[in-house]
Amino acid sequence: MLSLCVCLRRANIISCTAHLTGNFPNVWKHFLRKQPGLRCQVSGATNLVRAYTASSPLLSNYRRRTDCFRISSPVSSVPHLPPGRTQCGHPIHTSASVRALPAPVVWLLLKPLQKLAAVIVGRSLRGWWLALPANRRELFRQWVRQHRWHLAAGVVAAVVIVSLFVLTHLDEAPVTGRTRLLVFSRENYIDLAAITSEMYLLEFKELLVPVNDPRHQVVEKLTQHLSQRNKDIPEVSEVTWNVHVVDSPVINAFCLPNGDIFVFTGMLNTVVDVHQLAVIIGHEMAHAVLGHSAEKASLSHIVDLMSIIVLTAIWAMCPQDSLALLGHWVQHKLSQLIFSHPYSRTLEAEADHVGLLMAAKACADVRAASVFWHQMEIRDQLSGTASSPEWLSTHPSHTNRVNQLDRLVPQALQLRDSCNCPALPATDPRAVFSKNAHMLLENAAQTDRGGRRGKQGAPPSLTSLPAKMPAALLAPDALLPPSQGDQGGRVASIGAPDSAVAAAADASAAVVGPASTEEPTVQS
Repeated sequence: MLSLCVCLRRANIISCTAHLTGNFPNVWKHFLRKQPGLRCQVSGATNLVRAYTASSPLLSNYRRRTDCFRISSPVSSVPHLPPGRTQCGHPIHTSASVRALPAPVVWLLLKPLQKLAAVIVGRSLRGWWLALPANRRELFRQWVRQHRWHLAAGVVAAVVIVSLFVLTHLDEAPVTGRTRLLVFSRENYIDLAAITSEMYLLEFKELLVPVNDPRHQVVEKLTQHLSQRNKDIPEVSEVTWNVHVVDSPVINAFCLPNGDIFVFTGMLNTVVDVHQLAVIIGHEMAHAVLGHSAEKASLSHIVDLMSIIVLTAIWAMCPQDSLALLGHWVQHKLSQLIFSHPYSRTLEAEADHVGLLMAAKACADVRAASVFWHQMEIRDQLSGTASSPEWLSTHPSHTNRVNQLDRLVPQALQLRDSCNCPALPATDPRAVFSKNAHMLLENAAQTDRGGRRGKQGAPPSLTSLPAKMPAALLAPDALLPPSQGDQGGRVASIGAPDSAVAAAADASAAVVGPASTEEPTVQS
């Protein structure tokens, strides 16, 4: 640090005092020594350099102004100087640092303005064209025909620029190695996620489950266990994972890019054991690990930029605003069906894959993953919920998810065996649940036919499914921490080896059994 005090009289330097600390560049010392009319005195003990001119009695009649300068360098500052003050004793007033808004926030603010600008430009072009006389329109058409090659060259140049932009923003996804477009970095979305997390915490303030609640403790321990077993992935070890359990019947869970996980009690009431919960949380953590938020925003950014041209053309060519609005709506829906929804389903499938591998490394019974989606499918059938076609949804259908997870189970089991996890039982929970689920659907169909013939009986209701926190998640041995003393790397299972099979059997038995007014407790 160089603290430099200069006493000025108009433009003439009268004296200067400088403190040099550390190995400050010699060029400054050379500068002070070589100034004409200045004499420099160096003190080796304090590293003090004084440069001054010969004193003159004439100078005492003038008003002197003292200016202080502080020049920073990589070396440490002078220890004896108080903070914010120089050797001259004048305080330095600094303004507070101002951070720029994250790029995604700026894009979110500009996104509606871009569409509004396209609408205004399109309507302006339409009004300009309608106001032209017929001869001027013909002249404009002739001009376009004469310069068609120049216009084509401009279009080609624009395509080349967009292609270069896309090629220079390609990135490789963690874990899977998939090549993807990434306009916004993962770090940008981590900053935005902190703001989003505060908003969610404010929204769910009255619904958050206390940290000493068993439901929160189960999710917290399981999350820490997953992160510990997957700490070889940099995107997992570099993030602090925080758990928030929301007391709401909504069957949902999500994870923000900064590692804040929100799990609704409706989801906890749907899973039947800790293995299914491990797959669900692994899926949500995989979204954050893979940076899917930034990836989806990047694709949306490119699509929006391309749609500006389309929107401008729609509003310019449609003769009426009502037709332009209809064309605008059609363009938005086609953009979702062609780009947004398929890409979102691809990211969900990738999160299923990575989440299953993360659960396998945590010694979960990955065969229970497809059982969970079988449960969700049966729940929808019994409740009469109309499921929309997959091509209209942002998520894969339950059936496709079951099929994909079943294809990935052999790979996940090999990974689980390589992590020195306890052996799994020979009985497959998928086979147990499928058999009992088939019986359930047959009984439901017979009961429904009997009701139509006037017989007593009611179709099975959702009260037959797990309606409260399964006891399998609250069992003392449901979640065991990693063994610290095992040199061979063997880690205790997150549940009893046969818990997934028992949970599948008990859950199916509870569903198949007669409907009861009491909420059944699923045992593992």
